[in-house]
Amino acid sequence: MGDESTISPKDRFLTVYGRKPVLEALADAGLRVDKVILADTARGPGAAEIQRAAKAAGVPVQRASEHRVKVLAGNGKQDQGVLADVVAPRMRALSAALADRRPPSRVLLLDGITTPANVGMILRTATAAGLDGVIVPRRGVAALDPMVVKASAGVAFRAPVLRCGSAREAAELLSEAGYGVYALGASARTTVFDVDLPQRAAFVLGGETAGVGPEVGELVTEWLSIPMPGDAESLNVSAAAAVLAFELVRRAR
Repeated sequence: MGDESTISPKDRFLTVYGRKPVLEALADAGLRVDKVILADTARGPGAAEIQRAAKAAGVPVQRASEHRVKVLAGNGKQDQGVLADVVAPRMRALSAALADRRPPSRVLLLDGITTPANVGMILRTATAAGLDGVIVPRRGVAALDPMVVKASAGVAFRAPVLRCGSAREAAELLSEAGYGVYALGASARTTVFDVDLPQRAAFVLGGETAGVGPEVGELVTEWLSIPMPGDAESLNVSAAAAVLAFELVRRAR
Protein backbone atom coordinates (compact mmCIF):
# COMPACT_ATOMS: atom_id res chain seq x y z
CA MET A 1 0.00 0.00 0.00
CA GLY A 2 2.89 2.33 0.68
CA ASP A 3 4.19 1.95 -2.89
CA GLU A 4 2.59 4.76 -4.86
CA SER A 5 3.13 2.88 -8.13
CA THR A 6 0.67 0.19 -7.04
CA ILE A 7 -2.19 2.58 -6.29
CA SER A 8 -5.44 1.79 -8.08
CA PRO A 9 -6.52 4.17 -10.88
CA LYS A 10 -9.45 5.05 -8.59
CA ASP A 11 -6.86 6.50 -6.21
CA ARG A 12 -5.47 8.81 -8.89
CA PHE A 13 -8.49 10.02 -10.83
CA LEU A 14 -11.96 11.38 -10.20
CA THR A 15 -14.50 10.64 -12.90
CA VAL A 16 -17.07 13.06 -14.29
CA TYR A 17 -19.81 12.12 -16.73
CA GLY A 18 -22.21 13.96 -19.01
CA ARG A 19 -21.47 16.31 -21.90
CA LYS A 20 -21.47 19.62 -19.96
CA PRO A 21 -19.30 18.44 -16.99
CA VAL A 22 -16.80 16.81 -19.36
CA LEU A 23 -16.56 19.97 -21.50
CA GLU A 24 -16.10 22.06 -18.34
CA ALA A 25 -13.28 19.79 -17.16
CA LEU A 26 -11.58 19.98 -20.57
CA ALA A 27 -11.86 23.79 -20.58
CA ASP A 28 -10.46 24.22 -17.05
CA ALA A 29 -6.76 25.07 -17.41
CA GLY A 30 -6.23 24.17 -13.75
CA LEU A 31 -7.26 20.55 -14.27
CA ARG A 32 -5.43 17.74 -16.04
CA VAL A 33 -7.74 15.32 -17.79
CA ASP A 34 -6.17 11.90 -18.30
CA LYS A 35 -8.63 10.64 -20.89
CA VAL A 36 -12.14 10.95 -22.26
CA ILE A 37 -14.22 7.84 -22.92
CA LEU A 38 -16.97 8.22 -25.50
CA ALA A 39 -19.65 5.63 -26.19
CA ASP A 40 -19.48 4.17 -29.68
CA THR A 41 -23.15 5.09 -30.01
CA ALA A 42 -22.40 8.79 -29.37
CA ARG A 43 -22.71 10.64 -32.66
CA GLY A 44 -23.70 14.07 -33.93
CA PRO A 45 -22.78 17.63 -32.85
CA GLY A 46 -22.45 16.79 -29.13
CA ALA A 47 -19.89 14.03 -29.71
CA ALA A 48 -18.04 16.19 -32.25
CA GLU A 49 -17.86 19.08 -29.76
CA ILE A 50 -16.30 16.83 -27.14
CA GLN A 51 -13.79 15.44 -29.61
CA ARG A 52 -12.78 18.97 -30.67
CA ALA A 53 -12.41 20.09 -27.03
CA ALA A 54 -10.36 17.01 -26.15
CA LYS A 55 -8.08 17.54 -29.16
CA ALA A 56 -7.58 21.20 -28.22
CA ALA A 57 -6.65 20.14 -24.68
CA GLY A 58 -4.36 17.36 -25.90
CA VAL A 59 -6.46 14.68 -24.21
CA PRO A 60 -6.88 11.23 -25.79
CA VAL A 61 -10.42 10.03 -26.58
CA GLN A 62 -11.19 6.33 -26.26
CA ARG A 63 -14.28 4.67 -27.68
CA ALA A 64 -16.16 2.06 -25.65
CA SER A 65 -19.53 0.36 -25.73
CA GLU A 66 -22.50 2.24 -24.35
CA HIS A 67 -22.78 -0.38 -21.60
CA ARG A 68 -19.11 0.02 -20.65
CA VAL A 69 -19.52 3.79 -20.31
CA LYS A 70 -22.54 3.28 -18.04
CA VAL A 71 -20.58 0.83 -15.86
CA LEU A 72 -17.61 3.20 -15.59
CA ALA A 73 -19.85 6.19 -14.82
CA GLY A 74 -21.79 4.20 -12.22
CA ASN A 75 -24.95 5.94 -13.33
CA GLY A 76 -27.43 4.51 -15.78
CA LYS A 77 -29.30 7.66 -16.74
CA GLN A 78 -27.15 10.75 -16.86
CA ASP A 79 -23.81 9.86 -18.42
CA GLN A 80 -24.95 10.92 -21.95
CA GLY A 81 -22.43 8.47 -23.36
CA VAL A 82 -19.32 10.30 -22.20
CA LEU A 83 -17.05 10.49 -19.18
CA ALA A 84 -13.63 11.88 -18.32
CA ASP A 85 -10.98 10.79 -15.83
CA VAL A 86 -9.58 13.89 -14.15
CA VAL A 87 -6.26 13.74 -12.29
CA ALA A 88 -6.63 14.51 -8.58
CA PRO A 89 -3.19 15.95 -7.76
CA ARG A 90 -3.54 15.91 -3.97
CA MET A 91 -4.92 12.38 -3.73
CA ARG A 92 -2.53 9.78 -2.35
CA ALA A 93 -2.25 6.79 -0.05
CA LEU A 94 -2.58 7.46 3.68
CA SER A 95 0.54 5.38 4.28
CA ALA A 96 2.52 7.66 1.94
CA ALA A 97 1.26 10.78 3.74
CA LEU A 98 2.22 9.37 7.14
CA ALA A 99 5.70 8.49 5.85
CA ASP A 100 6.31 12.07 4.70
CA ARG A 101 9.02 14.19 6.28
CA ARG A 102 6.18 16.52 7.31
CA PRO A 103 3.10 14.33 7.82
CA PRO A 104 -0.34 15.95 8.05
CA SER A 105 -1.18 17.42 11.45
CA ARG A 106 -4.99 17.60 11.24
CA VAL A 107 -7.02 15.04 9.30
CA LEU A 108 -10.61 13.86 9.10
CA LEU A 109 -11.42 10.14 8.89
CA LEU A 110 -14.73 9.13 7.29
CA ASP A 111 -16.27 5.98 8.79
CA GLY A 112 -19.41 4.56 7.19
CA ILE A 113 -20.58 7.76 5.48
CA THR A 114 -22.48 6.38 2.51
CA THR A 115 -24.31 9.44 1.15
CA PRO A 116 -22.34 10.97 -1.74
CA ALA A 117 -23.70 14.45 -0.96
CA ASN A 118 -22.24 14.31 2.54
CA VAL A 119 -18.85 13.08 1.34
CA GLY A 120 -18.74 15.83 -1.30
CA MET A 121 -19.68 18.57 1.14
CA ILE A 122 -17.12 17.34 3.68
CA LEU A 123 -14.40 17.45 1.01
CA ARG A 124 -15.43 20.99 0.10
CA THR A 125 -15.46 22.14 3.74
CA ALA A 126 -12.14 20.50 4.63
CA THR A 127 -10.45 22.00 1.57
CA ALA A 128 -11.87 25.45 2.35
CA ALA A 129 -10.64 25.16 5.95
CA GLY A 130 -7.14 24.18 4.80
CA LEU A 131 -7.12 20.83 6.59
CA ASP A 132 -4.22 18.55 5.75
CA GLY A 133 -6.25 15.54 4.70
CA VAL A 134 -9.57 13.74 4.47
CA ILE A 135 -9.21 9.97 4.74
CA VAL A 136 -11.74 8.31 2.43
CA PRO A 137 -11.49 4.51 2.80
CA ARG A 138 -12.21 2.37 -0.24
CA ARG A 139 -14.66 0.23 1.74
CA GLY A 140 -17.61 1.41 3.84
CA VAL A 141 -17.74 4.97 2.46
CA ALA A 142 -19.44 6.35 -0.65
CA ALA A 143 -17.23 5.92 -3.71
CA LEU A 144 -15.55 9.05 -5.06
CA ASP A 145 -17.91 9.16 -7.99
CA PRO A 146 -19.38 12.01 -10.06
CA MET A 147 -22.13 12.56 -7.47
CA VAL A 148 -19.45 13.32 -4.85
CA VAL A 149 -17.70 15.68 -7.28
CA LYS A 150 -21.00 17.47 -7.97
CA ALA A 151 -21.79 17.82 -4.24
CA SER A 152 -18.34 19.31 -3.66
CA ALA A 153 -18.98 21.94 -6.37
CA GLY A 154 -15.88 20.64 -8.16
CA VAL A 155 -13.58 21.15 -5.16
CA ALA A 156 -13.16 17.37 -4.84
CA PHE A 157 -10.65 17.49 -7.72
CA ARG A 158 -8.27 19.52 -5.56
CA ALA A 159 -9.14 18.08 -2.14
CA PRO A 160 -6.37 16.52 0.00
CA VAL A 161 -7.86 13.01 -0.20
CA LEU A 162 -6.00 10.18 1.54
CA ARG A 163 -6.88 6.59 0.61
CA CYS A 164 -6.70 3.32 2.51
CA GLY A 165 -8.64 0.07 2.68
CA SER A 166 -10.94 0.66 5.64
CA ALA A 167 -11.59 3.10 8.48
CA ARG A 168 -10.23 0.54 10.94
CA GLU A 169 -7.00 0.25 8.96
CA ALA A 170 -6.71 4.05 8.95
CA ALA A 171 -7.27 4.28 12.70
CA GLU A 172 -4.56 1.65 13.28
CA LEU A 173 -2.08 3.46 11.03
CA LEU A 174 -2.83 6.78 12.73
CA SER A 175 -2.46 5.33 16.23
CA GLU A 176 0.84 3.68 15.32
CA ALA A 177 2.05 7.02 13.93
CA GLY A 178 1.34 8.76 17.24
CA TYR A 179 -1.86 10.58 16.35
CA GLY A 180 -4.59 11.29 18.85
CA VAL A 181 -7.76 9.74 17.42
CA TYR A 182 -10.90 11.69 18.34
CA ALA A 183 -14.43 10.68 17.44
CA LEU A 184 -17.53 12.83 17.33
CA GLY A 185 -20.39 11.53 19.47
CA ALA A 186 -23.45 13.37 20.80
CA SER A 187 -23.11 12.17 24.41
CA ALA A 188 -19.42 12.99 24.97
CA ARG A 189 -18.73 15.33 27.90
CA THR A 190 -15.65 16.92 26.29
CA THR A 191 -16.51 19.25 23.42
CA VAL A 192 -14.68 20.19 20.25
CA PHE A 193 -14.30 23.68 21.72
CA ASP A 194 -12.50 22.75 24.95
CA VAL A 195 -10.44 19.62 24.14
CA ASP A 196 -6.65 19.90 24.44
CA LEU A 197 -5.20 18.59 21.19
CA PRO A 198 -1.77 17.06 20.55
CA GLN A 199 0.41 18.15 17.66
CA ARG A 200 -1.15 15.53 15.39
CA ALA A 201 -4.81 14.64 15.57
CA ALA A 202 -7.36 12.72 13.52
CA PHE A 203 -11.10 13.25 13.84
CA VAL A 204 -13.49 10.42 13.03
CA LEU A 205 -16.85 11.31 11.48
CA GLY A 206 -19.33 8.44 11.65
CA GLY A 207 -22.09 7.32 9.31
CA GLU A 208 -25.44 9.00 8.93
CA THR A 209 -27.38 6.48 11.03
CA ALA A 210 -24.99 4.30 13.04
CA GLY A 211 -22.29 6.90 13.82
CA VAL A 212 -18.72 5.76 14.44
CA GLY A 213 -18.51 1.97 14.19
CA PRO A 214 -17.21 -0.26 17.01
CA GLU A 215 -14.11 -1.37 15.04
CA VAL A 216 -12.89 2.22 14.96
CA GLY A 217 -14.48 3.17 18.29
CA GLU A 218 -12.19 0.87 20.27
CA LEU A 219 -9.15 2.77 18.96
CA VAL A 220 -10.47 6.22 19.86
CA THR A 221 -8.37 8.34 22.23
CA GLU A 222 -11.30 10.51 23.29
CA TRP A 223 -14.89 11.20 22.25
CA LEU A 224 -15.94 14.77 21.52
CA SER A 225 -19.33 16.42 21.20
CA ILE A 226 -20.66 19.62 19.65
CA PRO A 227 -22.74 21.44 22.28
CA MET A 228 -26.31 21.95 21.10
CA PRO A 229 -28.39 24.00 23.54
CA GLY A 230 -31.31 24.04 21.10
CA ASP A 231 -33.99 21.44 20.53
CA ALA A 232 -32.23 18.99 18.17
CA GLU A 233 -30.55 15.67 18.90
CA SER A 234 -27.81 15.83 16.30
CA LEU A 235 -26.35 17.59 13.27
CA ASN A 236 -26.01 16.27 9.76
CA VAL A 237 -22.51 14.79 9.49
CA SER A 238 -21.38 17.38 6.92
CA ALA A 239 -22.59 20.19 9.19
CA ALA A 240 -20.72 18.63 12.13
CA ALA A 241 -17.61 18.44 9.95
CA ALA A 242 -17.95 22.16 9.17
CA VAL A 243 -18.21 23.10 12.86
CA LEU A 244 -15.14 21.01 13.64
CA ALA A 245 -13.10 22.18 10.65
CA PHE A 246 -13.60 25.86 11.40
CA GLU A 247 -12.95 25.40 15.10
CA LEU A 248 -9.55 24.07 13.99
CA VAL A 249 -9.15 27.17 11.77
CA ARG A 250 -9.97 29.38 14.76
CA ARG A 251 -7.37 27.62 16.89
CA ALA A 252 -4.71 27.94 14.21
CA ARG A 253 -5.24 31.71 14.12
